[in-house]
Amino acid sequence: MKQSLRIIISGGGTGGHIFPAIAIADAIKNLRPDADILFIGAKNRMEINRVPAAGYPIKGLWISGFQRSLSFQNLLFPFKVILSYFKARNIVKKFKPDCVIGVGGYASGPTLRAAISLGCKTLIQEQNSFPGMTNRILAKKVNRICTAYEKMDKWFPTEKTILTGNPLRKSAVHIEGKRTEAFHFFELSADKRTLLIVGGSQGARAINQGVIANLEKYIESGIQLIWQTGESFYPEAIAKMNSLSANNVIKVHPFIQRMDFAFAAADCIVSRAGASSISEMAVIGKPVIFVPLPTAAEDHQTQNAKRLVNCNAAIMIHNNDTGEVLLNEVITLINDPVMIKSLSENIVKFALPNADQKIANEILKLIES
Repeated sequence: MKQSLRIIISGGGTGGHIFPAIAIADAIKNLRPDADILFIGAKNRMEINRVPAAGYPIKGLWISGFQRSLSFQNLLFPFKVILSYFKARNIVKKFKPDCVIGVGGYASGPTLRAAISLGCKTLIQEQNSFPGMTNRILAKKVNRICTAYEKMDKWFPTEKTILTGNPLRKSAVHIEGKRTEAFHFFELSADKRTLLIVGGSQGARAINQGVIANLEKYIESGIQLIWQTGESFYPEAIAKMNSLSANNVIKVHPFIQRMDFAFAAADCIVSRAGASSISEMAVIGKPVIFVPLPTAAEDHQTQNAKRLVNCNAAIMIHNNDTGEVLLNEVITLINDPVMIKSLSENIVKFALPNADQKIANEILKLIES
């Protein structure tokens, strides 16, 4: 009889880190139902609620990112890192994991450092085409690195690195045969072209502001909108939509639970360029206009998007062009079937499905080695 596995998965901060982490945990459970999996995240970040909702326990660290602007929080940063390291070390010592996995996000660094210092087997899941500083530093010390992009040897030792892709929410990317049901779900017309605007799990303020400033023009163009605003911008978007009496052509949601329906209904998508978003777009094969978040760590979203743009697999605009520039790009694209076909065919070449299963297998191989 096999001994029960004990696994720690650390990271979070955004849906782009949390959903892949949960997908990895689920894949491990599918292979080894006896596995005992513990998450370590950052206190007051969304993983503290999302992870337990998915059925896994989580411990929180007092950790946050370093602010680029002058901030009192930056004075606390060194203390947070030190205290988080020792708390993570204490958690790891008590839990005695067979492997510790870092998926990115604030908590991942202290947890991996603690695991390495205690001699645990460790694995990094690097989602982006341009790795963050923490993963670049830890790459020489961890046992295995799973990446979403090829040609990462500039930052990672080749002998430790394996191309797996990014784990995805399978429920979100299974869209085959759902288009009719999707239009019924959103109460939209199947005869009109549909634009999906999704700025990540927390919304994207620059995209939201650009859309709301040009909402009348979107309506006049004959386009339907499915719009994920994030919680904070939702009241403003609803108020504007109601003032235009646009309930029949604009569907506003703070967070879209049925992303499979949103993807199925969309003819064109506007999105941030986070790693998980790009991976989802590649699997569903829809034309995308990416608006990278310029304040993302080391501008990695721009690097992610450029990889696709250079292969004619996506369109990219800058964060300060979300007004009329974005509107014109959307109208041009959504009325150009040749461009839609070309972008769709090219983006699916980047798809790496079943990444969660591949990573789970790598974890088990690492433990058994």
